[in-house]
Amino acid sequence: MKTAFNVKKWGSLFTAGVLALSLAACSESTTSSSGGSSEEGAAYPEKPIVINAPSGAGGGLDTTARALTKVLSDTGLNEQSMTVENKPGGGQAVGLADFISQDPADPYRLFLPSVPLLINNLKKEGNSPHSYNDLTPIAQLTKDYGAIVVPADSKYKDLASLFNDLKANPDSLTLAGGSSPGSQDHLVAMLPAVKAGVDAAKIKYLSYDGGGEAMTALIGGNADVLATDISGTGEYLKAGKIRVLGVSSPERLKGTYEAIPTYKEAGIDAEFTIWRGLFGPKEMPEYAVEYWNKTLSEMVETPEWQEVLQTNGWEDGYKNSEEFTDFLAEQEVLVQEILESLNMQK
Repeated sequence: MKTAFNVKKWGSLFTAGVLALSLAACSESTTSSSGGSSEEGAAYPEKPIVINAPSGAGGGLDTTARALTKVLSDTGLNEQSMTVENKPGGGQAVGLADFISQDPADPYRLFLPSVPLLINNLKKEGNSPHSYNDLTPIAQLTKDYGAIVVPADSKYKDLASLFNDLKANPDSLTLAGGSSPGSQDHLVAMLPAVKAGVDAAKIKYLSYDGGGEAMTALIGGNADVLATDISGTGEYLKAGKIRVLGVSSPERLKGTYEAIPTYKEAGIDAEFTIWRGLFGPKEMPEYAVEYWNKTLSEMVETPEWQEVLQTNGWEDGYKNSEEFTDFLAEQEVLVQEILESLNMQK
């Protein structure tokens, strides 16, 4: 009887031990819905973060990315170092391809594009195989607007005189932009041109890698007109190097740009909103998305971020991950309609 009792006792102890080890193993391997461990999620972020800005230095995306990293640091909302890497080319398509080619689950890589993310996938020429569906939308940060710009010594003082000449002779002027044909800067000018009765397909368009390069071309005399985002014109406008003929906002902007008429004020029924947003890789862990939802929702309320918006002529366009995802689906439909009106859809 004693022997039988000991066997039963040790059997029970062995079973209990196995169960304890199993539970411990399960505990150690428990993951969040993101696929990352609970401990990893709690510690995030714990190493440097890199933001891919798919444009050259000095453009709107570069400015936005650097402003974002500075405010997050100045406010103490993010204590890890953040580096901005410029990946220009193809109207943001090169930067997107580079971003997608890397680890699809790495939460320490972020991507900061704008409207061409949608346009490049929908247009006929220079089509990109990638779209926002290959990424994880994190947040829309800002709203900006398009602007049509000429050198300060240009004979053009308003949109009406510019478009009258283009209607008479569409290829008489050279238009520059910081994105590829059929992409953001191109549409900034083409949309009102079509509305004004210009044969937009005949306008000569020079594509540059970013708004900074396109602005240099304009000021250097290599282009007659520039289509860009209004936020990229501030310093040149203040320095007296350019004249902004019109802005694509629904109403006049404030501050530096308050004297600039809208397309609609010039009698052209068109408006164009330029959003800029933050994305992670397609398989970004949910804990990282939640971190950025919380952190960015706090950041956009800070005086530091409000000052950035005012200084750059941006509007607060903040949307969290879920809201931004819904917005992108709506914008995809709108962009498709614009491209179809220009016969530039794929």
